[in-house]
Amino acid sequence: MHDLILETKGLSKQFGKQLAVNEVSLQIKRNSVYGLLGPNGAGKTTTLKMLVGLLHPTAGEIFFHSERWNRKHLAHIGVLIESPALYGNLTARENLKVHTKLLRLPDERIEEVLKTVDINNTGKKRASQFSMGMKQRLGIAIALLNRPHLLILDEPTNGLDPIGIQELRELIRAFPSQGITVILSSHILSEVEQIADYIGIISDGKLSYENEIGKDEDLEALFMKVIRAC
Repeated sequence: MHDLILETKGLSKQFGKQLAVNEVSLQIKRNSVYGLLGPNGAGKTTTLKMLVGLLHPTAGEIFFHSERWNRKHLAHIGVLIESPALYGNLTARENLKVHTKLLRLPDERIEEVLKTVDINNTGKKRASQFSMGMKQRLGIAIALLNRPHLLILDEPTNGLDPIGIQELRELIRAFPSQGITVILSSHILSEVEQIADYIGIISDGKLSYENEIGKDEDLEALFMKVIRAC
């Protein structure tokens, strides 16, 4: 469909005898926030890693902008899976400089993404001295350098205090208006409820539910109903 930025068909991943992801078919609409939900170990991170080429699918297909996925599409995808890979002895700007050189991007992007994530006043402070929230913001800044059409975030609020969670929530909610679609994985229902337009629920490697979130939706009740029915 023309309004989908990303689609998977029967996406599966097997490790030995374990089927970690079982025929997952996602439909991600452009300029939206999509919450990928599921218990720990449900297959969320494995699914995201396949979307960005970190794992090769055992079966199934991935389409980006209606084209079969290949590595050239990574130029339009920003990724923060697990902890951000930062150089602790470098400042925020220096960390970003490493990536602009690797990606052959202009240095102007450094100040632009620092302002976007609101850590442009960290000066000479080293990344090792950053709070968890600041490290997450720097990781997102790195993911934004290439002006991605799609931003994939795996459990981005892990380890954050309530203020950090609220600030990150507001940041993510602003991305669709900037032309950036977000796929956000989480097991924290209350966060997804406040931030996502659509949700998919994965349980035991299977996509058991996918739909738009209603205004009066009780996400916890829906989640428990779907998980118990699996």
